[in-house]
Amino acid sequence: MPANTRPWVALWLGTLAAAGPDAAHAAPTLPGELTYPLDPAGSCEGCHAFGNPAPHADLPPYAPFGWQGSLMANAARDPVFWAGVAVASQDDPAHTDSCIRCHSPRAFLEGRGGAIAMDELAPADFDSVTCDVCHRQVDDGQTPAGNAAYVIDDTAVGPAVPKRGPWAYAGPPMPPHPAVQDAFVGTSRMCGTCHDVTTFRERVDDDGQPMGMAFNEQRTYSEWANSAYAQPGDDARTCQDCHMPAVADVSGCADFASMQLHPTGGRRHDLVGANRFVLEILRDLYGDTGTGEIQSIWFDRTLDRLDELAPTAATLEIEAPAQVAPSEGLSLVVRVTNETGHKLPTGYSEGRIAWLFVTATYQGTVVWSSGDHAPGEGPLGDPNLRTYQAVAENFATKATFHLLQNDHWVEDTRIPPKGLVPDPQTDPVTDRYPLLPSGTYAHYDEVTYPFEPTALEDATPDDPDDDVLEVRAQLLYLVNTNEYVDFLAAENVTNDAGTTVKTLFDERGGAAPVVLGEAIVQIPLSLQGATGGTSGGSGTGATTGTGTGTGTAAGTDTSGASEGDAGAGCGCTASRAPAAPAALSALVLFVALGRRRFGTGRPGPKRCRPPA
Repeated sequence: MPANTRPWVALWLGTLAAAGPDAAHAAPTLPGELTYPLDPAGSCEGCHAFGNPAPHADLPPYAPFGWQGSLMANAARDPVFWAGVAVASQDDPAHTDSCIRCHSPRAFLEGRGGAIAMDELAPADFDSVTCDVCHRQVDDGQTPAGNAAYVIDDTAVGPAVPKRGPWAYAGPPMPPHPAVQDAFVGTSRMCGTCHDVTTFRERVDDDGQPMGMAFNEQRTYSEWANSAYAQPGDDARTCQDCHMPAVADVSGCADFASMQLHPTGGRRHDLVGANRFVLEILRDLYGDTGTGEIQSIWFDRTLDRLDELAPTAATLEIEAPAQVAPSEGLSLVVRVTNETGHKLPTGYSEGRIAWLFVTATYQGTVVWSSGDHAPGEGPLGDPNLRTYQAVAENFATKATFHLLQNDHWVEDTRIPPKGLVPDPQTDPVTDRYPLLPSGTYAHYDEVTYPFEPTALEDATPDDPDDDVLEVRAQLLYLVNTNEYVDFLAAENVTNDAGTTVKTLFDERGGAAPVVLGEAIVQIPLSLQGATGGTSGGSGTGATTGTGTGTGTAAGTDTSGASEGDAGAGCGCTASRAPAAPAALSALVLFVALGRRRFGTGRPGPKRCRPPA
């Protein structure tokens, strides 16, 4: 065992002693312990890469090897990761093996956990979170979640270790490897193996006082575990329900591809999040126009799935007056509801930010806005700006972006998931989200926009029907800001990984934000010189995207719903009593770009459910 591994295990298990009475006896698999190495992913491709059965040819690909285009499959190729590891090794060289442990399990298990650059890995290490990591992983009932403390089955049945999955094989034909039916593979707890991260600094409070816990750097799994989605009942969902959507009548391997089997459904291996820009870079580097190591079609399919999933992360609603006179200003309320099973956004926080981008336009001209941005820059700043981010620092030095030196949360304004219970491991670090009567945090945020009065001339005085203000609200998410990319380049004195990342980003003009939700409403304008449009209050609203809905102002019922495409969430609209008399204002609620499969939990007569 490498010298830096035993202290890592002892400290990490010590910090998680509260996980249960058996935590001290946990036994994650360590370097050099496997008798049977992880199989290379290429050995799985022959059976698990195939087209959909004929009845489902036009649907997203079922084949498990769709994994190849995901960031899970390319975690050890991610250039941003290696730039971060180089800086982390400068800050704390004894603990970068915990980074490799997650991003390249084979490298860690075979004794290359000390690598801080790509050229220190073996070719097979770039399988990253490969098939065997999940399909040989077991729950020993003792090892707590987090820090990639996987327990890998190493007991052979005949010539090989069985692959574990949710199905039993009926055969013939039988697979060319032993197989074991194991429900653990389909649980959120297995995802939690990597998606909670604890570092080795003791966390301190706002006064710099120790809190008696190691620094909770990432808590995606714990956020889910502390939410309504981890509890039995109508809201129950697993990580796989969104990131590996279920499909019916699907085979698990090519031998059965022409047959309709397993009517209870398998799962797509999309494994997508919202890091679109880095996936595009990986496709350029390793796809058909790059090294050719991975066919570009795998990346393209993953990007398509990302474009379906990301916009379902949030529901946006706009409360607006029934009519607007620009000379009197504009007051809006935007409500953004987290529809995911974790904080929004979640995960690694360095250089990541989400924000509300609100525009009010007339005849293509922006009249009011908040959240304006430039490529890679994130929001440029304004008095009404609303952001959602977690900012960590070293309390003593106030330095940020130094992952292994962080010990204090400056803020955590990310939106909690539905039903999040108080817990210092997952609490927001802000007073933005009140505790509801249920004793859980609000999983939504309401933002008021008091836009100042402005002069606006009627562009079409002979056509009052054109006197309409279009208000659009978007929740945008930027995974790598230019500030963070510049930091990686400037801070790294070890190798050129930071410079490489900056070049890759600069060549493409910086990362573009991803839309996590959108709402649109149209409001009649009262304009100087207009011949009409100053009465009636009949503003209309509409949403765009995979789930659609329409509504009318002035308190008209908007409870009709329209289902989105299967696998892309669902969409519906809802109405509630207006906050003021109908002659003065109306509440127009819109669900944009579809809805995640979770329940909304928001007021209104309609409740969004997964498509049948």
